[in-house]
Amino acid sequence: REEVKKQSGRYEKTEDDLKALQGVGQLIGEVLKQLDSEKFIVKTSSGPRYMVGSKPKIDKASLTAGTRVALDMTTLTVMRKLQREVDPLVFNMLHEDPGSVQYGEVGGLSEQIRQMREVIELPLTNPELFKRVGIKTPKGVLLYGPPGTGKTLLARAMASNMNCNFMKVVASAIVDKYIGESARVIREMFAYARDHEPCIIFMDEIDAIGGRRFSQGTSADREIQRTLMELLNQLDGFDELGAVKIIMATNRPDVLDPALMRPGRLDRKIEIPLPNETARVDILKIHSSKIAKQGDI
Repeated sequence: REEVKKQSGRYEKTEDDLKALQGVGQLIGEVLKQLDSEKFIVKTSSGPRYMVGSKPKIDKASLTAGTRVALDMTTLTVMRKLQREVDPLVFNMLHEDPGSVQYGEVGGLSEQIRQMREVIELPLTNPELFKRVGIKTPKGVLLYGPPGTGKTLLARAMASNMNCNFMKVVASAIVDKYIGESARVIREMFAYARDHEPCIIFMDEIDAIGGRRFSQGTSADREIQRTLMELLNQLDGFDELGAVKIIMATNRPDVLDPALMRPGRLDRKIEIPLPNETARVDILKIHSSKIAKQGDI
């Protein structure tokens, strides 16, 4: 009986593949509303809206508003559910390898590592602790300090030691010359992160889009301000971030907008200072651990 089931499944898959090869192309559409258990209102890529049915094999509950679907050319029946459309820039953010960095390889920052783990790691690994106490989980953390003190290295260590997705973006790469494109990338980035929870978003050089707003300025300045407003909306809008955490890094915290710095958006500000004498010894030990040495050093 098991063998018959297996062969039946293979037969159906082969039949579907054969139909796909012989069939004509399909239209791309979007589900707007479910009318009843069988009928949906969809919008095609060309613009018109239609009331259509769907293939019996498709799970009707998964066809929620905003879902991308493939429609038959003639009957416009929903043939299959498609994945969310993702900007290649956002897709590459998630699939960038952060490398393998252990906490022991970060010298002189033990206190900063402890604070980072409290804000980022603890809410993702033990969210029930926060529910038991009755407090909201922190959303994000800001790392600030002089260049070269280990802000990016700390974020990479966090990504390497946690079993979650990691999105790295340099804020200056988001800025686009076309109006609205930068804000769209921010929206897609957070939507993609919510689809791949648990997820950590690391935004380096946040001062590129998070600078203080002012009334005067060029059209380029206004576009950057629109990008910042979209970022603020995503951080504390109506959509809860859930298991998405934000790490931002900058070496110029004085130029950041006060709205970005307030609690509820960035709940913890961690300074990454220049290493003192003890920290320099730790760093030297880490970098010299694989070097062949002779005598006492």
